[in-house]
Amino acid sequence: MSSRVARKPIEVPSGVDVRIQDAMVAVKGAKGELKLAIPAQVSVKFADKQLQISANAGLPNADAMAGTIRAILNNNVQGVTNGFSKKLQLVGVGYRAQVGKTKDGRAMLNLTLGMSHPVVYIAPKGIELACATVTDIEVTGLDRQLVGQAAADIRGICKGLRKPEPYKGKGIRYADEVIKLKETKKK
Repeated sequence: MSSRVARKPIEVPSGVDVRIQDAMVAVKGAKGELKLAIPAQVSVKFADKQLQISANAGLPNADAMAGTIRAILNNNVQGVTNGFSKKLQLVGVGYRAQVGKTKDGRAMLNLTLGMSHPVVYIAPKGIELACATVTDIEVTGLDRQLVGQAAADIRGICKGLRKPEPYKGKGIRYADEVIKLKETKKK
């Protein structure tokens, strides 16, 4: 039995260069380049502007790994053409964000979250941070997993103390997140 996800080929748009060497697939586009190491359970072929992923029979977890590798390669192709972004919002009186750069060129976020000290978040390489307003943060990059992890790290900052609380909705939240507010205690 083979993975249904892996059976579907990945269409590579024009302007995207795919190179397969040894057990490494490099995808290069207008926005940058991403590389992915391919495990022994999976084989990848590039022909006619399509990437074909197939499971190597007889190896454990080959079907599951083929589906996973296909999904990651599809995200890499989308990332080098369009990129990925996540938006966060700060909700609370006095909550503010400011973007800067570190000495080594990485993005840095200074957060004022109602504490006695400002909280500083330094993004990993390949992640860009932007603030349209003092309460809106946008995390962008090529790697979908890295963008999601950076957004989750910002949301869970201060050991999760600033996640949205259920009574006023105060905290750091994703822009599309819906917070169910509870009713306060009545006398």
